[in-house]
Order: sequence, then structure tokens, then C-alpha cells
Amino acid sequence: MSWILSIAIAYLLGSIPFGYLLVRIFRHEDVRSIGSGNIGATNVARSGAKGLGIATLILDALKGFTAVIIAQHIGVHAGFPAAYEIAVCAAVAAVVGHCFPVWLGFRGGKGVATALGVFFALVPITTVLYLLAVFVVVVLFTRYVSLASIIAAVSFPLLALLHAPTRTPIIVVGYIVIPIIVIAKHHGNIRRLLNGTENRFGKKKASA
Repeated sequence: MSWILSIAIAYLLGSIPFGYLLVRIFRHEDVRSIGSGNIGATNVARSGAKGLGIATLILDALKGFTAVIIAQHIGVHAGFPAAYEIAVCAAVAAVVGHCFPVWLGFRGGKGVATALGVFFALVPITTVLYLLAVFVVVVLFTRYVSLASIIAAVSFPLLALLHAPTRTPIIVVGYIVIPIIVIAKHHGNIRRLLNGTENRFGKKKASA
């Protein structure tokens, strides 16, 4: 029961389309008709409201963080390592919810901010800071947000598993599935990067 409840709550939390809601409420627009059509923070900022983009980033990360914390509380009676496994499964569900929200016909964002939120809840803060450093360095040197997101996603399981309290098959798979989802959602960006047509940060288009 703990598994089902935690995963269900995490998916529903993850599927809250904050970017879509904020742009709809404050700008009376559908963010899906702007730029890349993505509901993530970068595309929200592209709508002309950087403040809403920042709010979207924070809220998308917070929903992932909250989903994992709730799962940890629900699964605490299961003992270790089951409680941690439940939290990791909830993390995957939250990211899936953001990328494939039931409220928007399963067409959501790319999961970067939500993944960041679940990482904050699952791993030591130093691991998250390493990932943020990787992201920032790649953006500074290349100005490709999409490339930075992909490289950070690839780096996560390598760093997280080094500091994980245990490495059961469920945890290992969960830590690998999250970056796979994030990278898969960047398939269009990857194609443009390979073709040399991806837009750089600060220009008209960027990854969300």
C-alpha cells in the first residue's frame, strides 16, 4: 500500500503544470503556443515574463522535492532500505508526472527542474551542488541550456550512487531511469545540437 500511495501522490504532484497555469493566469496565454511549446521554466520566461519563469523553476523543483518527502514519511514504517526505495520510486513518478501530465494530455515539460527537486530530497546537498556546478559551467562555456541539462542528467547517477545510503537494484534502476527520461525529452534539442541549429541561451529559443 505504501508503494502505491506514494507513487500515485508523486505522479499527481509532478503532473501539476505550474508553467502552464502561471502563464494562463497572469498573461492570459497558452505557453504551449509560445516558443518551443514547452511548459518548463525557460519557455515560460520566453513568454516575456522572467519572473514567471523563475517562479516556474522553483515550483517545479518544489513539487518534486515534496513528492519525495511525502513518500519518505509514508514509507518510514517499512524500514530501511524499503523506505528509501519507495522514495526513489516516488522520485521517478514525480518526473514522469511532469513530463507526461494527465491534465495536459500527457504532453508536459522536460523534467529538469522537477528532477532537481527530487535530487535535493534524495541525495546530500553537496551532490546537488556538484550537479549545479556542472550545469552552470556547461552553460557558461557553450550557452546551451539543453546541453547543460543533458550532461547534468548523465552525471547524476554517477555522483548519486557514490553517496547513496544503499544500492539495491530498485535504487540503481531509479537513479538511471530519471536521467533517461530527461534526456529522452530533449530528443529535439539533441537533433538540433547535432545539426548545429540549437539556439543558445539568451536568444529567441532555448531548452526548457
